Amino acid sequence: MAKFILRRFFLLLLTMLLVSVAVFLITEASPGNVAKNVLGAFITPEQEASFLAQMGLDKPAYVRYIHWLLGSDWIADGKVEMPLRRVTNEDGFVDWWAVKPNGDLVRWKLEGEDLIAITLPKGKDEPLRQKDNGRWQAGKDGGQYAWGVDTANHVVRWEKGTDLEVWTFVMGTGWMKTTGGPVEYIPLKKGFIRGDPGVSLRTGRPVADTIFTRLRNSVVLAGIAFALVMPTALFLGMIAGLKEGSLKDRVLSIGGMMFSVIPEFATGIFLILIMAVWLQIVPGATVFGEKAPWERLDMLILPVLTLTLVELGYILRITRASMVEVMKSPYIRTAYLKGLPYWRIVFKHAVRNALMAPITVIMLHVNWLMGGIVIVEVVFGYPGLGKYLLESALFKDINGLEAGAMILVLLAVGTQLVADIIYTFLNPRIRYA
Repeated sequence: MAKFILRRFFLLLLTMLLVSVAVFLITEASPGNVAKNVLGAFITPEQEASFLAQMGLDKPAYVRYIHWLLGSDWIADGKVEMPLRRVTNEDGFVDWWAVKPNGDLVRWKLEGEDLIAITLPKGKDEPLRQKDNGRWQAGKDGGQYAWGVDTANHVVRWEKGTDLEVWTFVMGTGWMKTTGGPVEYIPLKKGFIRGDPGVSLRTGRPVADTIFTRLRNSVVLAGIAFALVMPTALFLGMIAGLKEGSLKDRVLSIGGMMFSVIPEFATGIFLILIMAVWLQIVPGATVFGEKAPWERLDMLILPVLTLTLVELGYILRITRASMVEVMKSPYIRTAYLKGLPYWRIVFKHAVRNALMAPITVIMLHVNWLMGGIVIVEVVFGYPGLGKYLLESALFKDINGLEAGAMILVLLAVGTQLVADIIYTFLNPRIRYA
């Protein structure tokens, strides 16, 4: 069994790698203009080119993929010839600094032809400014250049005396044009594998901080719905399968089909209309603010109920069909002929085999609960991962979209590994497959 699970684990790692390439390419090739989404539709071609260079989007696709997956700091620190450190400031934004041998943090800014070092001494909050023209180096073409960390979280290469125009967007001020700016940018990030997929183009905050909060919210919503619907659906499905053709079977099957074919948004709106508007029992929207979802359980009732009703019918019918098929198997008839008690036949011989198909469906629906609940989250205004992905896609926030998609892929392959392990206990023959 250990070899089987180990082989499946490495196969899933390969799947993750291939899917990461597909996610990256699809996201990069999706329609929309990142610069215009972020900065407005009336930017000039020069402003757009400057923005794309600062975001690293002017580099070849394979370079951007490496930076996204593995990070760029390990490449950039060789340019600066100092270690780099990522610091989250008190406002929740990220600052990158170079680290001096004495532990002081430093960044640079070009003013005219002077390179200004902005140093943050160890243990102090106020930075010091001083000229650092000793960093200029002679280039092969006779000019002078310098590598350093700028104040916008890039490692950049400045060239002295260049007339290159650089457009920088400053909140509250607009576009600022300067000359003699960087001729090359390396946007700094640690990479998805190390938990830093970059900064959101929509909010300016680290994607990792936002996405894990949204993931937590979706896990709470999906977890409660999963804990309610799966035992209930399996139990009702087995009852319907054991009583095939009876009134109980028909009621459960027809009811399950009704709930499974009604779209999530219709079920959600119907429940809001009845329970929030007419009866005024529970809130019709989920507005948490800074609170965690479990601090306002009353706001979770309608989203959880919507997910439960949709999932209940589908799992119930799959379980019923599997139970009916197993109860007609030859080995069940043999058990009857041997005179074994009915409930012993059901629990010892039928249930384990009847659960094989539902377990597959349940594991697949874990992925649906995490990624496909976007409709439910949008209907109720729930701040989950699905809603975050929709907002990122509409804005073409590539860092947020790629990170969110990979989280869902990781959940998908992880649940399939769990399903494989469960199979080995339900059917011992799989252990040696």
